[in-house]
Amino acid sequence: LLAYTAMDEGKAVTWIPSYGPEMRGGTANCTVVVSDEEIGSPFVKNPTAVLAMNLPSLDKFEHLVAPGGVLVVNSSMVDRVVERDDIKVVSLPANDIAEELGSGRSVNMVMLGALLGNLDLLPVAALEKGLEGHLPERHKQFLEGNIKALRKGAEYKA
Repeated sequence: LLAYTAMDEGKAVTWIPSYGPEMRGGTANCTVVVSDEEIGSPFVKNPTAVLAMNLPSLDKFEHLVAPGGVLVVNSSMVDRVVERDDIKVVSLPANDIAEELGSGRSVNMVMLGALLGNLDLLPVAALEKGLEGHLPERHKQFLEGNIKALRKGAEYKA
């Protein structure tokens, strides 16, 4: 959704998912690069932002966030404190928020909203429009819940 919406907004975008054996209980990840300029390489050594959905992801990626970057942590799944003091840390109980909103499956939208609320990348309204345009017809019943999840996540600040 982030990649599609960024393209809709005229940004240059690359997207690389990680589908390996780590999907079975370890960390899975996806790299999205968004830029106003042409992207020379889709590979990122020190990302500006990381969404840590769980403890293994935090352990693996915390040290890679560029100084001054943003680390969004799902405190519903992470029981330790972030060790860095040179980055913005947004900690929110994303699983709990998603459940309170009525759909535990919208955790990713809560986390994405928190990212957008703390990084000058795209406005939340652009992602709402992206959801409307890119959500398959068979999933349109989830549109309102996903928009609520994005907005709620964006309320959390570092």
